[in-house]
Amino acid sequence: MEKLRVIARRELLRIASLNSLSVILKIATGLVTSKVIALFIGPAGMALTGNLRNFLTSVETISTLGFQNGIVKYTTDANSEEALKRVISTVAISLLGIVAILSIILFFGASAFSIMIFDDSREYDFVFRILALALPWYVASMLMVLVLNGLGKFRSVISINMIGNLLSLLVSVVLIYRYRTAGALAASVIAPALMFFVTIFFARQTIGISIFKDFSFDRKLIRNLSEYSLMALFSAVFAPLVFVAIRNHVIDRCGIVEAGWWDGILRISSYYMLFLSTLLAVYFLPNLAKSERLEGMKPVFWNYFQWILPPFAFGLVLLFFARELVIQILFTDDFRGMSNLFFWQLTGDFLKAAALILGYAFFARKLTLAFIVTESFSLTVLWFSSITLSDAYGVEGIVMAHALTYLIYLLVLIWYFRKSLF
Repeated sequence: MEKLRVIARRELLRIASLNSLSVILKIATGLVTSKVIALFIGPAGMALTGNLRNFLTSVETISTLGFQNGIVKYTTDANSEEALKRVISTVAISLLGIVAILSIILFFGASAFSIMIFDDSREYDFVFRILALALPWYVASMLMVLVLNGLGKFRSVISINMIGNLLSLLVSVVLIYRYRTAGALAASVIAPALMFFVTIFFARQTIGISIFKDFSFDRKLIRNLSEYSLMALFSAVFAPLVFVAIRNHVIDRCGIVEAGWWDGILRISSYYMLFLSTLLAVYFLPNLAKSERLEGMKPVFWNYFQWILPPFAFGLVLLFFARELVIQILFTDDFRGMSNLFFWQLTGDFLKAAALILGYAFFARKLTLAFIVTESFSLTVLWFSSITLSDAYGVEGIVMAHALTYLIYLLVLIWYFRKSLF
């Protein structure tokens, strides 16, 4: 028995190390892509790619109906090949319908989407037509990755992610170099679709493609999956749209260059927050889910506050003092105006990090109504404070609004989970 435990620990260590390498590679490729964007299309192009990135987040979640976590769970729970086929076919049929509708809307509404996302410009309507054609391939790839994850094929999932990051970097560099802003936008929708060919290779190698055949539809399964979709859909649809609206306001009131500065610091923020979100999803979320009552989550909360937040705060302090060097390495002289945004962005990110563990408790305990109410409240605060403070302080007001929003959000969550915390 002890020998089996040692083998299991070694396997877990290898998987954890490989996952860490995957996260580091994702950050590295993201940093290189940001540098290429900064060099070839500048702050203006970065602002436009930021809007498209937010829009794609919404499209991705809608196209999967927010089923991602549910697909992993029910794939894991499938106790036979027939049960697994039933899960896959039910999900595939559902996603096929929604993807067909989305692709038609994107293709024929390309001009309208271009005006909405790119601040009244129809210049990039071709991006949405490409997205319409690419979306089915991307969703098929995501479905296979989720199935592999549910079956415990972690090495394959991590390998797919690593290859995907490198492929995305290659496509982005080539298209940005050749076509500048248009190439950056096109790469954002083309690269994910190309992942289909990588994913299907690993699916064939590890579980065999026959598992995706013999279609049937289970209505009860769809009802069960819907429990997972509402929170995911709400957050992933409305939050990116709020960011698009705020960015367009910044472009109108402050200028597209200033909007590019804000998107630049958001990119930096997303890189270090990735470590935190990965740790929360892999370690803290399962431990929160194990607690039978809200009061039982107290040790998990305080473990996070005591051991994770202090080194994270220390890293943010180091980043603040090294901000000029970071801008010089990752961007160009056109982005030096970002320096004034660091204090409030980092302050907001610390408050966000403190609130994240409490926010994950909503998912762990399936507190759907509470999640939607608090998320709606925070997005409303973010919208109004961003508009008000940006009108008064320019683009710096946006990061001030970020800090204010997460201060209020953290206080609300502390009040809601007060019995679990104290």
